[in-house]
Amino acid sequence: VQLQAFGGGFVQAGGSLRLSCAASGRTVSNYVMGWFRQAPGKEREFVAAIKLSSGSTYYADSVKGRFTISRNNAKNTVYLQMNGLRPEDTAVYYCAAGNPQYYGLEILYDYWGQGTLVTVSS
Repeated sequence: VQLQAFGGGFVQAGGSLRLSCAASGRTVSNYVMGWFRQAPGKEREFVAAIKLSSGSTYYADSVKGRFTISRNNAKNTVYLQMNGLRPEDTAVYYCAAGNPQYYGLEILYDYWGQGTLVTVSS
């Protein structure tokens, strides 16, 4: 499975961005796809995940109510709509796919995209 993430950019605090993650190589309809992020000098952390078969979603507390993860199974694509962005959301955002039993644990994901940079200015 190859994952390509895009949609990052520069935005002012309070603004919005939508990230996309397109999967190719094999069907991912039975997978979980997640978004993680890594800020400068920090460890990578879980942001959100979605179970593609059911649409069930999971969020980190830091983004609940601001970010929305969704999917288009026909396009093998997952989206992360980010509203109310804050400077602390600045990070490289990665998408991942797999069948993790615990959605927030990155080691349990099998496939990773290259990352897309989101910069939020104050």
